[in-house]
Amino acid sequence: MRLLALAIIALVLMGCSNDSDPAADKANFTRIYDNNKYDASFYPIDAKQTPDGGYLILGGRRIQDSNFSGIYILKVDELGGFISEQEVDENYVNPIGPLLESGGNYFFFCMTSVGLQTQLFQLDGDGTISNPVSVGGSYPAASATDGNNFMLLSYDNFNKNTVVSVVTPSGSITQSKGFSIGAGDAVEEPIINHFLRTGKQIPFLVGKAGSQFYFNGFYNYTLSLCFTNLLADDPQGIIQGQQDDGGVSQVMPLDGGKFALARFNFGDNYFLPNATLNTSGISSSTDLGGNPFPELVGYASVKILRTTINSKKVAIYGSDTRSKQIALFGYDESSGEFMGSRYLGFSNPFEIASIAPTADGGLVICGTTFVAGRFPRICLFKLSQDEISGSFK
Repeated sequence: MRLLALAIIALVLMGCSNDSDPAADKANFTRIYDNNKYDASFYPIDAKQTPDGGYLILGGRRIQDSNFSGIYILKVDELGGFISEQEVDENYVNPIGPLLESGGNYFFFCMTSVGLQTQLFQLDGDGTISNPVSVGGSYPAASATDGNNFMLLSYDNFNKNTVVSVVTPSGSITQSKGFSIGAGDAVEEPIINHFLRTGKQIPFLVGKAGSQFYFNGFYNYTLSLCFTNLLADDPQGIIQGQQDDGGVSQVMPLDGGKFALARFNFGDNYFLPNATLNTSGISSSTDLGGNPFPELVGYASVKILRTTINSKKVAIYGSDTRSKQIALFGYDESSGEFMGSRYLGFSNPFEIASIAPTADGGLVICGTTFVAGRFPRICLFKLSQDEISGSFK
């Protein structure tokens, strides 16, 4: 495959002086990665710290010959300094996150621009990319790890099914089950608009809670959080939304059968940091209640990370505020008690893409910022362990 490279300028918003402390510089920084092509558009999908202490960032980019997003890969060092970038051949589009780890390598799903067939790419810690393997199926929407394998949520536009599959790192499908979205074009329209990025970004999710698979996708005409064994024709548990106007925006299984959850309803956002869900019956997301967050943008993107702070298990929620900042909210896993908040970003608008732990006990938050208020660019925040401990007490 053909890989293209561009010159990039790393704008350091919080830089290092000549007498700075190298350890402190690695523990705490903010970076924006600008580009000398003013008509270029980039957005991040996920960032992971690599064994060399640097970071690997998977992103998307606007391309001229497709209605779908192209693929962009950025590698930076432990200080956030630019090392390399790759614009993957435009024959491959629609990258999805997160970056999946298996056998010391990183993987992500995408699809071909012609035929829309799902592909699986492999990267090493330096960002070197291997030729993709064909997985089959179309429209990959969400993924997650399952031991040494991967879980994949996709949309089968031929049979009008939401599909959950288990995929090996070699691209083989070991389990797969499709669930009908319902007949008619109206239910498919928001799905296609999501992939074309011309409408609301649907919070597609896939994962596992104990031995039970779950997915957040369209089932029986509405966005629903569904629990399944991948054997029965219908899910065993269904938490229904409101078509594409309400439902679950993020879910994270906790200990003891509990869940950290976020939901939305006609633009309003709610957090449930210690929720009990009906995983074996039919219920409605509107009955879950939750803490309202009017400071968040309507239909806010929400990320949840499980971590340990001061020997306490914590669920950190990340989302976007109406003041154009990235907000982090911490909750005690066992009680759901609020532990504190932290706000990131200034001057330009900022939007969250991912949040991940780092080897030094800190966090790395990847997002989109808009240089001069109009050019979408990737940004990276590194927070130290001390900062996290001070913010979430």
